[in-house]
Amino acid sequence: MDQIKVATINLNSRANHWRERRHLLVNQIFDAEPDLISLQELYFPIRQGQWLRNQINIRLEQAGKRPYRLYLSRKRHLLDGYYEGIGILTKFPVRYNDLVNLGYGGDVAMRANVELPSYQTLDFVAVQLRQGINEGEARREQVLRLTGWLNGRGKGPLQIVAGGFNEVPQGLAIQRMKQGYKSAYESVYSREPFATFPTVLDFIKDDRDGMEEVMEAKCLDYIFISSAIQVESVSLFCDKHSIENDVLYPSDHVGLLAHIQCAF
Repeated sequence: MDQIKVATINLNSRANHWRERRHLLVNQIFDAEPDLISLQELYFPIRQGQWLRNQINIRLEQAGKRPYRLYLSRKRHLLDGYYEGIGILTKFPVRYNDLVNLGYGGDVAMRANVELPSYQTLDFVAVQLRQGINEGEARREQVLRLTGWLNGRGKGPLQIVAGGFNEVPQGLAIQRMKQGYKSAYESVYSREPFATFPTVLDFIKDDRDGMEEVMEAKCLDYIFISSAIQVESVSLFCDKHSIENDVLYPSDHVGLLAHIQCAF
């Protein structure tokens, strides 16, 4: 039986004081030390994913622990893909990795087929769906593409899909995901988190008229697991503000961290 930790976190690109908050991400990922991490809104021009991996690995190697390997995928869009994409940090060996184009601006999902300590294999999938409050149908179509890809030839019994779905729990995309997968958070608490977005870091926005707009708190981030996986515990992740500044958070999202058992 394999007992592992998996997590998801949206990095919010380089926006909202990246240079000031980036070390909070390093500290809190190092403290939790998940085995697998889904990363969203990576900013490629500054090699954000590589910087994060390197900073965490310096600490891990100093502590005599296994470092992370990083896998990246740009969006499949000529302009957006230059700037942004997703990634996976893994402590496990990767047998292969691939991706699927989800359309609608080039959103992608990336899979890393990893080898667990028991030599079982597990599909760990990082994903970010289309943003926008009026894009529910588009996200539903993206989930249909995603699940069709994951349930294709060679499907394994152990699958985890983690990331930013940009959809509230009652939304079409989330309800479609739950037809084939369990929500890790819901399996423990019988509900989804009250909110994973926004943190205080991004709570106030200026609209075009110069007025302040208060952003609605929503649950937009999830970890979905296949039926052969059991959840021991789940909690929020990268959710602690700076000691010196109580409005400085690692990101405008908080992530999720799940302790799971894989036995098949």
